[in-house]
Amino acid sequence: MGKITGFLEYDREKQPYRPVEERVRDWHQVMQPWPVEPLKIQAARCMDCGIPFCHQGCPLGNLIPDWNDLVYRDQWRDAINRLHETNNFPEFTGTLCPAPCEGSCVLGINDDPVSIKAVEISIIEKAWENGWVKPLIPEKKTGKKVAVIGSGPAGLAAAQQLCRAGHEVTVFERDDRIGGLLRYGIPEFKMEKRVLDRRLQQMITEGVTFKTNANVGVNIDVEKLKKEFDAVVLAGGATQARDLPVEGRDLNGIYQAMEFLPMQNRLCEGDPEPENFISAKDKHVIIIGGGDTGADCLGTVNRQGCASVHQLEIMPKPPKTRPEDNPWPEWPRIFRTASAHEEGVERVYSVSTKRFIDDGNGNVSGLELVNVELKNVDGRMSFEEVPGSEKTLPCDLALLAMGFTGPEQGGMLDQLGVELTDRGNVARDKNWMTNVEGVFTAGDMQHGQSLIVWAISEGRSAAASVDKYLMGETDLPALLD
Repeated sequence: MGKITGFLEYDREKQPYRPVEERVRDWHQVMQPWPVEPLKIQAARCMDCGIPFCHQGCPLGNLIPDWNDLVYRDQWRDAINRLHETNNFPEFTGTLCPAPCEGSCVLGINDDPVSIKAVEISIIEKAWENGWVKPLIPEKKTGKKVAVIGSGPAGLAAAQQLCRAGHEVTVFERDDRIGGLLRYGIPEFKMEKRVLDRRLQQMITEGVTFKTNANVGVNIDVEKLKKEFDAVVLAGGATQARDLPVEGRDLNGIYQAMEFLPMQNRLCEGDPEPENFISAKDKHVIIIGGGDTGADCLGTVNRQGCASVHQLEIMPKPPKTRPEDNPWPEWPRIFRTASAHEEGVERVYSVSTKRFIDDGNGNVSGLELVNVELKNVDGRMSFEEVPGSEKTLPCDLALLAMGFTGPEQGGMLDQLGVELTDRGNVARDKNWMTNVEGVFTAGDMQHGQSLIVWAISEGRSAAASVDKYLMGETDLPALLD
């Protein structure tokens, strides 16, 4: 490595962020770019590992020690070439991924891991600034046509790989803009949509065709699609939100996160405010769910000017350091603070919602919750209520951010006749093909709700299988079986 003793000499530094009092007043990116010299010091902490476990931690197989070394040596153009070998969209992962690679960093055994995400996002931003990200237009066309259904990270990765292999690729998106959850699920302050748009423009120049307002199975005929295309890739995501069937759920003022977040994103895109706009201004907000989607809701309601906000989580508060049953290189189940949490919230752990309270006019006015304990009952973990621990919080707006249970059932999936797993995901074989000849699947639609790195990795791997199916062989890389 460029600095063999770097991990002994330098400490991990935090990602620079804009001041809280400034960033909550706008919708711009909360992160600030790393200055070059401090970033090179962070890259220098990467050790000359005999076995780089960060490779194992990253579903994309990113060559992390390689580009850490190149950044330390100021070889930025070589660094982006190495990064693009395994990742179509490092600006997405460098911003949004929770970094399982850092959880597997060997330095993390007894010290803070290397700031891998910081190096990754800095490499790709410097590449865009210097004009090094160019369209890769195939030298010859195969004459084969592929339909990709869904324009989230899995669909985009599959589309770009297949287009570069010379196929004619059309991406169908049921919404009015391309990007899936990247467009309407991720708030602007977390990833500005210009970052998505510039990558989409590259793909258009490469030859990918995008069709919006194209809901396959509704206004796009499934049988016609199968006849027009030589292969189909299902990458529609896991968009079926988990609900909360408790008393008062039908009151006004209770919404799924993905009913709430897209509305604000559309305003940031320049759309007019709709009559049914969901706003947190001057309201007492309760967010149910302690994950990333809950944090996205949190940052949004604070910027909208809520009166107060609580974030509820049924699980106990995680420890600050790894417990004994969570050893390296497993993903560390520790207490984490997102940028949105720094902006104001009361986080409440080990609680369960009992009921929503009616104000007498059909609107939610409060939420009754109860403390719970996690117990092992006959080898299965379950939650038991703590007697006498009930309490009520004021609530004018409740947002359900409890994750997703799988792809939406019926419609396109029924019309295609694809089989599902016992968990409700689209079933596939080792070649990423469903039970329907020529119909493949990738991403959350077959995996279940997961990370953006898994989506991109699966999109790339499915693309390799499609290419082999169409041409008999493939040069496209595939990490997964």
